[in-house]
Amino acid sequence: MTDHPRIPLAGVIGSPIAHSRSPALHGYWLKRYGLKGHYVPLDIAQSDLRDALRMMPKMGFVGCNVTIPHKEAILQIADVVTDRAALIGAANTLIFRKDGKIHADNTDGAGFIANLRQNAPHWKPASGPAVVFGAGGAARAVIAALIEVGVPEIRLTNRTRARAEAIKADFGAKITVQEWVQAPAMLDGAATVVNTTALGMTGKSDFNVPLETLSPTALVTDIVYTPLMTQFLIEAQDKGCTVVDGLGMLLHQAAPGFERWFGQRPEVDEATRAAVLSA
Repeated sequence: MTDHPRIPLAGVIGSPIAHSRSPALHGYWLKRYGLKGHYVPLDIAQSDLRDALRMMPKMGFVGCNVTIPHKEAILQIADVVTDRAALIGAANTLIFRKDGKIHADNTDGAGFIANLRQNAPHWKPASGPAVVFGAGGAARAVIAALIEVGVPEIRLTNRTRARAEAIKADFGAKITVQEWVQAPAMLDGAATVVNTTALGMTGKSDFNVPLETLSPTALVTDIVYTPLMTQFLIEAQDKGCTVVDGLGMLLHQAAPGFERWFGQRPEVDEATRAAVLSA
C-alpha cells in the first residue's frame, strides 16, 4: 500500500480521452485488490498541459498515464526522464514524486513484449528478422523492445519514408528501411511481423498489404485492439501463423504504473481481459 497521506488519485491524460479503456482497467484492479484510490480520464489541451501537470500533485495525484497527443511533449516538462523514454522519444507513464519532481517513463515496449511472452510462449525473438509497419511513437517503443530481446534484424517500412529513416538514425545498423510498396518482399523469411499503424482500426483505413510471402511459422501481432481481431490478423491466421491481438499490450503496459501508484502489482489474466472488453 502507498503511504501517501491522502487517497491516491491517478488518471490518463489525452485529448480526446473519452474512448480510453484505461479507467475501466485500473478501476477493475482497484476493486479486485480492495485498494483505496481512483483513476479518472482527464481531457487536457496541449496549451494547458504544463500547468495541469504541475497542479495535479497538489490535488492528490500520485501519477498518470499519457496518451495522444501528449506523449512527446511530456519529455519537455518532466524533471526526470528514463533512458528508455528518452531513446523512444515519448513517455506514457508519469510518477509524481514526493520531492515534487515529475518522473517520466515509457512502458509500451515492455508491455508489447509481455503480451507476446504470455500469448505466444514459444516465440523466439532471435529466430529471424522482424518486420515493423509504421514509424510513430509506438513503433519506436516496439523497435527498442525487439532489439533489447535479441531480434537480429528489423525491416522497417512507413508510408512516409523520412520518419522510418529517422528511426534508423536513432537505433542503428539493425534497422533496414524499405519502401511501403516493397512490403510483400520484406515479409519473406520474417519470423516476427508487427503492425504499429492505425490501419485496420475501427474507423480507419484498411491494412491492405498483401501477405503472400508471409511464412506460416511467423508470429504476427497488431497493436490495434478495436477490433480485437483485425483483418491483418485474420489473414495471417488463415495462413497458419500464430497471431497475438493488441489488447494484452494495453494491459501489460499499465501494470508498472498501477504498482507504483497504488502499491500492488496487478495480475494480467483472462479475468482482466474480460473486464476491459465488457466495459
